[in-house]
Amino acid sequence: MFPVFRRNILAVLFLAFVCLPVSGCFYVILGSVAAAGGYAISQDTIQGEREVGFNEVWDAALDIVSIMGTVNSQSQDLGKITAVVNGAKLTINVAQITPSAVRLKIKARKNFFPSIATAQNIFIKIMNRVDE
Repeated sequence: MFPVFRRNILAVLFLAFVCLPVSGCFYVILGSVAAAGGYAISQDTIQGEREVGFNEVWDAALDIVSIMGTVNSQSQDLGKITAVVNGAKLTINVAQITPSAVRLKIKARKNFFPSIATAQNIFIKIMNRVDE
């Protein structure tokens, strides 16, 4: 009985050790983004949908990124903006998903690493502008 008990304890400790790194701030960030109407789809990308017009989201995205950083390129036909904000390279995609809904997707990377905080910050500012 003792060897089985010891194996169970080791299994529990192993699972606790493995789960500890993923129980931290990622869920706090994900929770705060979800409360703002978006959600993380990867380590460097935030995406969300709203029942608004394409032009409203496009104009808000372009304004916010122009204020906070430098726009490198833009194509309204493709719904794509590339920019640099706080040293992070941004790729913003605006897509019409239904006649009345638009998807906003923001990818941010800084020095080859994900910058989810930058993506979240820009996403929230754009959505707040659209809601005004």
